[in-house]
Amino acid sequence: MEPEQLEKYRAALEAKQAELVELLRRREGIAIEKAADALDEVRLAADRELMIHTLDRESLRLREVRAALKRIEEGSYGICMSCEAPIPNKRLEAVPWAAYCVRCQEAVDEQRAREPGAEVLEEFLGERV
Repeated sequence: MEPEQLEKYRAALEAKQAELVELLRRREGIAIEKAADALDEVRLAADRELMIHTLDRESLRLREVRAALKRIEEGSYGICMSCEAPIPNKRLEAVPWAAYCVRCQEAVDEQRAREPGAEVLEEFLGERV
């Protein structure tokens, strides 16, 4: 990979890292609040659960970004961690923290979807985990 491209990806990853660190500092949404109305209590609990899920997802993304920065330092950035094929620049531009090529990422996603509890979380959130 060209040094200019590598620096472009490093800058994008560092910007994403700063953004995620700032997002993770905001935790006021997970404070336990009491409400007089039972319906409000349920809404607050649902909001809190959503915020916890969001923080968890952003924390995972931060770990992925930091791992990508480490791969840049080690010289293995842009190489699939599974099949060791080069990750296309088009994919890295879309997802600079990508650790896998598209084919291997699909296999990883499929494995994660089969983990216990994933279906319940999918149904609750209405999205794919």
